[in-house]
Formats: sequence, C-alpha cells, structure tokens
Amino acid sequence: MKNRFMLAPLTNSQSHEDGVMSEEEFHWLTLRAAGGFGLTMTCAAHVQAVGKGFPGQLGIWSDDHLPGLTRLAQKIKAENSIAIAQLHHAGMRSPAEIIGCAPVCPSDDEETGARALDTSETEQLIEDFVVAARRAERAGFDGVELHGAHGYILCQYFSAEINKRDDQFGGSADNRWRILFDIIEGIRSRCGPDFSLGVRLSPERFGMQLAEVKDMAARLMQSDQLDFLDMSLWDVFKLPEEEAHQGQNLMAHFTELPRGNTRLGVAGKIRTPAEAQAALDAGVDWIMLGRAAILHHDFPNQTLQNSHFEPVSLPVTRSYLASEGLSPKFVDYMAGWKGFVSDA
Repeated sequence: MKNRFMLAPLTNSQSHEDGVMSEEEFHWLTLRAAGGFGLTMTCAAHVQAVGKGFPGQLGIWSDDHLPGLTRLAQKIKAENSIAIAQLHHAGMRSPAEIIGCAPVCPSDDEETGARALDTSETEQLIEDFVVAARRAERAGFDGVELHGAHGYILCQYFSAEINKRDDQFGGSADNRWRILFDIIEGIRSRCGPDFSLGVRLSPERFGMQLAEVKDMAARLMQSDQLDFLDMSLWDVFKLPEEEAHQGQNLMAHFTELPRGNTRLGVAGKIRTPAEAQAALDAGVDWIMLGRAAILHHDFPNQTLQNSHFEPVSLPVTRSYLASEGLSPKFVDYMAGWKGFVSDA
C-alpha cells in the first residue's frame, strides 16, 4: 500500500438487482481510488444468490459478474490503489422479500424465519466462498476480505447464541469457527501465493464475546495464512460493552495481541485527520474509513497534504453528496442515517 488509508466496504445499493456492477458503483469506487486510498475495497459482494442482504448489492456468485468486476479491478489498480473484493453472505439477515425464499442460517431462527443449513449445505457454502475468491482473482483483484462481522452468516456460525448445531460446525468455539478456517484453507490452496487474504471481525453484538473474539483474532494473526485482519469496532476509541473488559478501550484489546506476519487495521468513527493519527499512534498498521470517505472522496490526499484539514460538518446536502460521487440511490440510503443528509 502507498499509504495506510483503506476504503471501508460500504453498503450503497447502487448495483443492478442481478448483482452486475453499475456505472454508479464503478464511479463511486474508482473516484475513491483516484482520491488517494492505498486500498479500495468493494461493498459486501454476496457469494450465493440466496445470501443477498440489501437491494442493489454487488454480486460475485456468478461468472456473469466477471466483466464488471474485471473492469473495476483494472481501474482501481490503474490509480495505484490495491483492489480488494469483500466476500459476504447475509444468512438470516437476507430479507425474504429480496431473495424470494426463506433465509438460511446455521440453526433455525424463529424471529427471522431462517432455516438451518445441513452439513452438506454448509460445506457448499464454504466452497462458494472459495469459488468467489477464485472469481475475484480471475477478475484481477489483488485479494479478498472475508466478512465475518456484524451478524452476517460467518458471524452467525461463530456465535454460541445463534449457532445451536451438533455437527462439526457447532458446539465448541473451535467447531463454531471451523467454517472460517476451512474457507481460508480453501482459498490458500486454490488461489495464487501473492493473492492477499483478509478477514473482518466485530467483537460485540450478535452474541459475540470479546474474550473469544480476541482468542480467534490472535490465532488468525499467527496462522501465517492471513495478510490482514480488519477489526470493525463501531467506535475505535470506545470502551468495551462488557464491564469485565473496560480497563482499556476496545482497540487496545487487539493492538496488544501478537500479530506474526499479519497486519492489523481498525474501523469505527474515524472522521478527522487527528482521529486517524490517534488510531495509528495507538499501534494499528492501517485504518479503514467509511463516513469520512463518503464525505470526501479524496480524504487521504487532503490529509497527506494538510494534517489540519477540516472535514465538512454534518448534515450535508444531497447535492454535496452527488458532487462526491454518490448516486441518488446511495444518497437515499444515506438519508436513513440520522443527521447525515439535510432536508434542504
């Protein structure tokens, strides 16, 4: 990476409903690459049709998606930015009205109406993540990130609260996390040695326990199979929700772990150059920007030129967001975030 700024994988609802990349999605992402991000990551791209989590989601489950993905990877890399595709499956968070059937989950879930995947279907899910990584490699991406955070399907397998299975993918922590390690092994065996592999985890909510996530984070970083670990912390400077772990902020719980050859990054309310520097000074290797990147496509370039650069204040107008490369669909999505888009 030419710098330590990564573009976060941001939901934006801009692609076509069949998962094919749109011009709006292409423009949004490549404008960030041109704006100085050392690494540009796609939104969550679903690896199975049934894993779609939101309208207009980018797909990577079919070779029909290859032309758009190839064009995107080429343009990102032409801007001297590393191109990464995030691989995703929403699991029980896939709305039935979007996917046209009941969502799937590690175990039956009454609240969402999700049905449990059997063992062979879980093995097929692993295969589809691996095939999606191969598809990303064929498209020219430098690597992939596995979305194991925010209560989506991998996180659902990790959670003792959600995962009630009695096969090799349920029960003990090692069994619940087996799906991730099997996917990693599959990607490492079937993609090239220079193909980058990362994982996104979140240590809170959706039944995740901080101590267990820390154990798995340490195991991942010392496995020699992972290039980067992306910890999505909601707010990098906040204290943990669990009172027993509030002696230090959430980020510090991960910066203190041994990393081996893996690079550690964080995401969560890093909005200004000063906050970016504070996170780096706390010991992470890189930072991932979401809202800051939405508001300024060239946040890295502006920050590197002026460490006292003052980002625009919220709320912002629809016309301002359009000038920063957001399509009307993306602006409508952002209007659902309290205090982000003004009524003017």
